[in-house]
Amino acid sequence: MFNQPMLRDDALKGKTIVITGGGTGLGKAMGTYFLKLGANLVITSRKAEVLKKTASEMEKETGGKVLAVSCDVREYEQVEHVLAEAIKAFGRVDSLLNNAAGNFISPTERLSANAFSTIIDIVLKGSVNCTLAFGKHWIKEKQSASVLNIVTTYAFTGSAYVVPSACAKGGVLAMTRSLAVEWGRYGIRTNAIAPGPFPTKGAWERLLPGDLAEKFDFKNRVPLKRVGDHQELANLAAFLISDFAGYINGEVITIDGGEWLQGAGQFNGLEAVPDEMWDAFEQMTRSAKGS
Repeated sequence: MFNQPMLRDDALKGKTIVITGGGTGLGKAMGTYFLKLGANLVITSRKAEVLKKTASEMEKETGGKVLAVSCDVREYEQVEHVLAEAIKAFGRVDSLLNNAAGNFISPTERLSANAFSTIIDIVLKGSVNCTLAFGKHWIKEKQSASVLNIVTTYAFTGSAYVVPSACAKGGVLAMTRSLAVEWGRYGIRTNAIAPGPFPTKGAWERLLPGDLAEKFDFKNRVPLKRVGDHQELANLAAFLISDFAGYINGEVITIDGGEWLQGAGQFNGLEAVPDEMWDAFEQMTRSAKGS
């Protein structure tokens, strides 16, 4: 596993990046790397105390500048406030990373309409609110910029037991591809990343409490037989918002070790068949051909 930083040290120098859901987990990991590459960072979430603590830790580790602004992405006025504060602090914003998310693992018939709406509002409406507010500003200012959306592989395959999230992420993916065409003429690139299993303590404990995480071992679903390292995702995200990716627009890049492909083929589960049984199958096939 190659988990070293990928880009040169000044790859994001002078750029200001806003990350929603930037106070913890993957948002924090990506933001920390952006800072190391010379970016200014704005992190948002609903929890002000968590944000301030994270901002302090990031600045101490990287020597960069971090602005923490509490925001509920479901509220458009709060998103506009984040944009205004970012411009006040750094003069401009160059990239938006829509990372804020929510999820339930549950049989769909057990969910209330309100539970379903909560996920749609955070993931889809929140991403729309942020993209719309920032996009309008960039277009008005005639400024080139980029949007990077964190989706998931089941945004394009669908998935049982996470239907609200699948619907919401599917919508974000459709927005990514649509705006890549519509806003490309303004110099605004729009791309997405679909990560596979990248364990984060908070999110995985909420989704799979107790010993469920151990029983539901994601490594067994990945052809590479491991989960992702946070630096691997940070490397990809940094590349996509950097000028090195200036001709990449409207793409969703999967980084999952082949997980979704393993689940896509009808016979992929046959990896569980031991060698001795394959030997027996081969003998049976040869016998059948000879008869």
